[in-house]
Amino acid sequence: MHVLVLGGTGEARDLAARLVERGDSVVSSLAGRVSAPALPVGEVRTGGFGGVEGLADHLVDRRYDVVVDATHPFAAQITGNAVAACARAGVPLVRLQRPGWTRHPLAGEFTWVDDVESARVAAEGLGVRPFLTTGRQQLDTFAVWDDRYVLARVVDPPDWDVPAGWEVLRARGPYPYAAERDLLESRAVDVLLTKDSGGALTEAKLGAAHDLGVPVVVVRRPPVPDGVRVVETVGEAVRAMEVTGARGPSGRSTRNQPDGRRPRVRFER
Repeated sequence: MHVLVLGGTGEARDLAARLVERGDSVVSSLAGRVSAPALPVGEVRTGGFGGVEGLADHLVDRRYDVVVDATHPFAAQITGNAVAACARAGVPLVRLQRPGWTRHPLAGEFTWVDDVESARVAAEGLGVRPFLTTGRQQLDTFAVWDDRYVLARVVDPPDWDVPAGWEVLRARGPYPYAAERDLLESRAVDVLLTKDSGGALTEAKLGAAHDLGVPVVVVRRPPVPDGVRVVETVGEAVRAMEVTGARGPSGRSTRNQPDGRRPRVRFER
């Protein structure tokens, strides 16, 4: 099969390795928002496609059998573009998304909110020394906290001048429990803010916060568009590809024609 993997996650790299090992032709696409990303095996492209139309053109030109969207659970715009582009190009789409923390044993203790702004408001009633693990791109939402100590952890540095009282740590997971607990204790953190990213790499902070009595505010994931097949593991993704890659959502075959060409699609402009 000829597969486009929209990646940037550990699951995407694992999937690419599995597909290459079994002989599939794989192209992994990275958005390019993180410096020095971990690269998957196989062909890699970096940067955007030019919106829905650009991605749809790419899918048709490269004659993909299936697209797997294995981007971060909060990459809502990329997912939305993939849904629209695959529908226009007639290429099946599978969404590979790791399980979130709604099923975590401690989930009932968390304060759940719908967005980062709501997380800031909720945290203001819970503590005064916050630990931000909500990512770099929306860090400026908390810029109003310029009169307090704020601990923020990011992969790449912010592209704006954070307040003088902040401490910004640059690090990549995994983050073991002992290190997370020591970090919370040494900085006297009294409220933790995070997103429902899921996965084991960043989960330990939840247990450390619970054991130290630190309240946790969690931003809910954006919903996956209706009608998209969602799987949670690489194995499930491979099995779903084997079905949807052979026959698209409309029921018609999406395999290449006998002469090796994929049927062209006319786009309404």
